[in-house]
Amino acid sequence: MAAIEVENLTKEFNRFVAVDHISFSIKKGEAFGLLGPNGAGKTTTMSMLSTMLKPTSGRASVNNFDILKEQDNVRKSIGIVFQDQSLDEELTAYENMDFHARLYRIPKDIREKKIRELLKLVELEEKKDNLVKTYSGGMRRRLEIARGLLHEPRVLFLDEPTLGLDPQTRNHLWNYIDRLNKEKGITIVLTTHYMEEADKLCDRVAIIDKGKIIALDTSERLKESIGGDMIEIVSSDKERLHSTIIKCSWVKHAGIRDDSVTIKLHKAEKRIVEIVNLASEAGIDIESISIHKPTLEDVFLHYTGRTMREEEASSKDRMRMQRSQRR
Repeated sequence: MAAIEVENLTKEFNRFVAVDHISFSIKKGEAFGLLGPNGAGKTTTMSMLSTMLKPTSGRASVNNFDILKEQDNVRKSIGIVFQDQSLDEELTAYENMDFHARLYRIPKDIREKKIRELLKLVELEEKKDNLVKTYSGGMRRRLEIARGLLHEPRVLFLDEPTLGLDPQTRNHLWNYIDRLNKEKGITIVLTTHYMEEADKLCDRVAIIDKGKIIALDTSERLKESIGGDMIEIVSSDKERLHSTIIKCSWVKHAGIRDDSVTIKLHKAEKRIVEIVNLASEAGIDIESISIHKPTLEDVFLHYTGRTMREEEASSKDRMRMQRSQRR
């Protein structure tokens, strides 16, 4: 049975289509990822599913509750960790948890027991009486996840849960999220632009770009779908190298990424010498060559013709332009 059903969900802001007729379903107990660059529509989608934004058109249900007609029931059955911190820094961890539990009208005896259990789960039991303003970024994120679980939600929404954290803390947090999903059977929906986060945590991944879902499957199947191996060639003359290689019949796809040319083909090892010879004949210097299996970044490049980082940069440019126009 599905925990979430989405059909042609759309959100427009002053004629700008942020989410464009997307459809998908999420099974109960599944860890589902919305992967894409900033501005792709991930947070907007999550905001609609959690009833914080009203869709322009389309329909969706969460835990069999319609997001428009049964908003209160949706809110009671979900937990959410926002991208921006929503803790009260002048309260302790315990006080933040207690205040949240009172909002959900959890009886005192159950409330106290749940707070202790959850603070222990995220290893903050000994820090429960410390003010949140003394916490590190990772500790705050763990506390927010614990707070989101107080009322035992069936679905937990995590919006960029490890954004801005160092790699060690991020990996530590991944373990908590994975345990919640595997041991407690909570359906988890997370947005991320970290490839490794989607790979590590998600049973299935929807790659979203410019408000549309461009691919949806398990991480492994998505990578298998583009086929072949990937060769990455670093060269100072990447444009000419790209135009030389793309003419070869055995090249399935070639694109320019940062300071390199990325080629998709079968049996990459057998083509290395041929690539070097082609570059040499054309007078193109090659700095390095590496071979790897496809990644989710390669999947994004395959379907959009751009890297995730290029799209991140263009979305930031658009935001800067919008701010300057408003000024």
